[in-house]
Amino acid sequence: MKAATPTELAPVASPRLAGGVRGASLAGIAALAALVLAAALLPFFSSNYRVFQYTMVLIYAIALLGLNILTGYNGQISLGHGAFYAIGAYVTAILMDKFGVPYWACIPLAGAVCLVAGFLFGLPALRLEGVYLALATFALGVALPQLLKYKHLEEWTGGVQGIILTKPEPPFASLFGFELNADRWLYLFTLLVAVAMFAVGWNLLRGRVGRALIAIRDHPIAAASMGIDNSLYKSLAFGVSALFTGVAGALGAIAVAFVAPDSFTIFLSISLLVGMVVGGLASIAGALWGALFIQFVPNLADHVSKAAPWAIYGALMILFMYVMPTGIAGALRLARQRLARRTGRDHPAA
Repeated sequence: MKAATPTELAPVASPRLAGGVRGASLAGIAALAALVLAAALLPFFSSNYRVFQYTMVLIYAIALLGLNILTGYNGQISLGHGAFYAIGAYVTAILMDKFGVPYWACIPLAGAVCLVAGFLFGLPALRLEGVYLALATFALGVALPQLLKYKHLEEWTGGVQGIILTKPEPPFASLFGFELNADRWLYLFTLLVAVAMFAVGWNLLRGRVGRALIAIRDHPIAAASMGIDNSLYKSLAFGVSALFTGVAGALGAIAVAFVAPDSFTIFLSISLLVGMVVGGLASIAGALWGALFIQFVPNLADHVSKAAPWAIYGALMILFMYVMPTGIAGALRLARQRLARRTGRDHPAA
């Protein structure tokens, strides 16, 4: 009896299955486009304060995506990413205040500075792993705010007083019949940058670089034996992660229109880590869920109890971790899988 060849044993995709995959992909693109359109219309039906909060959600989402690239996808723990956020914010503030650089031009410059800073910090961090790396990044997050207060840097950083900025005015008075003000324009500008950064992150993590980062996280020795340069990729992960966080810091400085050392304490780094874990490790969508948690849950805790808001915040965080140990994105993914299995049982294939 003739043995079957590998080609003969390989499953052949039916036209109906291929059409279903293409249809699902088109449906996903359509849903994403509808979501972006809804987000673009959101500020025109909200107060200025709410628009500012939505802007901060987008900014935190960019920062969390950067932290997730480093920790979620590459396995390097960072407790000091607030330092890169601060670097991006101060680069933007100094460029706008001292040199009159347009706000939109400060974004890539801040990202480039943070890319170099993150890569350089990642080089000595190659010798550290686990809690030791976490401690080194924690030291960075603690030291930078104090460095910004250094008297010989006050001419540039403003010292403890910080730097006051002016919010950019919209280039036109209305958009598609809707009135534009500074808050709405800044939200739309931040949304545009966020969409671009998420597209870059998605392409990066779904390609060869993303597979290399995950391989190093899961099996570093096996990854090295396959020809992956662990040192280079780990340093690049630090740099790219810092780039995303620096862009978020630049946008944050423009949105708040003020930077000061006390705005970038170690609590910011801890909040970013909390948002990443609550949103979901190694999840692109989890960055948005984590940003919503960072922005709105403290306010909710303050409304629940004026006397002990952080006790409520801690209780809510414990509840999230108990109910959804893989984060919000992981819980939603599990729910979709269970729904798909149940739907498959209810409608068996012919």
